[in-house]
Amino acid sequence: MARKSYQQQLLDLRENVLYMSEVVMERLRLGLNALEQKDRDLAHEVIEGDDEVNELYLELEQDCIDLLALQQPVASDLRMIAASFKIITDLERIGDLAVNLGEYTLQADHDVFPEVDIQELGNVTLDMLEVTMDAYDEEDTDACYAVADQDDDLDDLCERASALVVRDLIETELEENTEQEIERLLQDVSRLLLTIRDLERIGDHAVNIAARTFYMVENDDELIY
Repeated sequence: MARKSYQQQLLDLRENVLYMSEVVMERLRLGLNALEQKDRDLAHEVIEGDDEVNELYLELEQDCIDLLALQQPVASDLRMIAASFKIITDLERIGDLAVNLGEYTLQADHDVFPEVDIQELGNVTLDMLEVTMDAYDEEDTDACYAVADQDDDLDDLCERASALVVRDLIETELEENTEQEIERLLQDVSRLLLTIRDLERIGDHAVNIAARTFYMVENDDELIY
């Protein structure tokens, strides 16, 4: 019976990690929608929802600690628990970055650089997260490589978006604006660059999850960096 309970605890841990990922991805979707629609109510919902993500993280952290301390797992079970512990940390940080999107929404009052497609960047990060969590669920090592490769594409998109923002700022005739208008423009530029940076960081966390999944399955740290 004890062994059966232990195996059930492992299954529950995996399911709960997947549930946490669904909550985090929904927060990210809401944050992106809030930005696109300038929806302050939605922004507040994302910010306030961070408590749920933090509570899930603490519960799962304790589950991992209990399994390590009480069951003394070895081999693949140990790797699964250790990988899950690292993955929930990445998921919690993605939740924090989703909160940032809500806060940026509250700070913005008009469109800046509409040619920068934040939604495109956000959709790429969501796709990466969905693929990497499916990889964790199904122990799919090929998908882990695919996420790592996709991160290169995301980095390129973010670099081009940042360069576009900076180029447009340089080309703006600042001398024709009042000091107040210049200050607002610089704040908008800063916020947009932070948004791009945060989405790039979400991609990095997705790669971290893929790397830990690969290690969990193959006992190989090739993708961990």
